[in-house]
Amino acid sequence: MNGRNDLPERLGDLISRHSPQLTDADTRLLDVLMQDPIRAAMENGKTVSFRAGVHPASAVRLARRLGFKGYPEFRTFLQSSLLEGGGDFESPAARMAARLVRAEDGSLLASVLDSEIAALQQVRNSVSDADIRAFSQSLRDCRRILVFGRGHSAALTSLIALRLNRSGYEAVDLSSQLHQIEELLSTLTPDDVVWVLAFRRPPPLIREVLEIATKRGARTLALTDLRCARLDPAPEHQIAVSRGEPGESQSLVVPMTVANAVILDLAAIDDGRSLQALGAFRSFRASSDLPL
Repeated sequence: MNGRNDLPERLGDLISRHSPQLTDADTRLLDVLMQDPIRAAMENGKTVSFRAGVHPASAVRLARRLGFKGYPEFRTFLQSSLLEGGGDFESPAARMAARLVRAEDGSLLASVLDSEIAALQQVRNSVSDADIRAFSQSLRDCRRILVFGRGHSAALTSLIALRLNRSGYEAVDLSSQLHQIEELLSTLTPDDVVWVLAFRRPPPLIREVLEIATKRGARTLALTDLRCARLDPAPEHQIAVSRGEPGESQSLVVPMTVANAVILDLAAIDDGRSLQALGAFRSFRASSDLPL
């Protein structure tokens, strides 16, 4: 084929384009490929042919009928589709397989580290000090902070709430208090802040929490990745960052780094409140007989 720009985005589109030329052996191969495109992107033509119960050369013939020079080029197409995401390859398993494809020619750890470093470098260019300050000022002047996320982001909400509490702010990890979510949201006032974290697709509950907070006059903050940049209702302040390119490790370090910057900036503008609270907590922990 004549370069990546000529390739369809989906394996299904490629099959439709060349369907009149396909044989029974091709159909058996394609059934195997479509049932598990992730596995197909990792295997060679001989292995795929064996799984389909056809001649070992059948995979090569299929690739050529689809417009490729051979099966290696077809496999590269499958891997590229995997790396770009979407279509046949939009699933958690596909994203993990894509990382393995990227690391195929080198160290897996090095591949993950390179992905994290690249994502962190993008933060430097996409998030400003003014963005951080808008968050920290909202937190400094509030009565209470409800931090909420679902899925992977819920792991970060726990850490954020912990750090805010140690800094002397009343913070609730709403993600771990779902059994009391109605009670907590019903007491929201304009003096409160709701800080949501959302990655990839915002679950309906995120939208409902934002809607309730907005109706009750609470300030709303959102830390999201680029795929979740559109929230409705729109938060008062939002920071949207890339957590990595398609096929790369989708970083949790990036949003946590932004959150840490917000909490650090908060300590810089709250007239010693954070520092005093941290000092008091350290003293209490040192003198406490509580088992840890």
